[in-house]
Amino acid sequence: MSQLKAGDRAPDFAGLDTDGNRVSLSDFKGRTLVLYFYPQDNTPGCTSQACNLRDNLSSLSAHGIAVVGVSPDDSASHRKFTDKYALNFPLIADTDHTLIQAYGVWGEKQMYGRKYMGLLRTTFVIGGDGTIRHVFHKPKVKEHAGEILNCLQGGA
Repeated sequence: MSQLKAGDRAPDFAGLDTDGNRVSLSDFKGRTLVLYFYPQDNTPGCTSQACNLRDNLSSLSAHGIAVVGVSPDDSASHRKFTDKYALNFPLIADTDHTLIQAYGVWGEKQMYGRKYMGLLRTTFVIGGDGTIRHVFHKPKVKEHAGEILNCLQGGA
């Protein structure tokens, strides 16, 4: 699977959010989009990341940044996750791995010495022209909004 990198054109996507609304890359034309892929609803790391983005969404929005999350969980799981943590951005259910494959975020993982295939936590910062501006391959889940803002303001 090819690795997308800064400067590449972001693969087009369309999916349904938790409320059944269609969300696509073209919806964010002219705005910066943070498209973040996470392994599973209601797990510690994924919850920390989602809550960090939720708590900092106003700061991100002030910089013209929209946030969309994607995981292989179904929309019912996303609904529970969204309601439980009052998430204020859309989540796309990618149960058939269409977006996951297009963005190349499925690969080998390791936990407790056991290797297995799974979703690799990855965030793509996509410019308003549809070009990938930055890729976070291992975002810091409790500091992710700050990482994004720092990156877009010329930091690391």
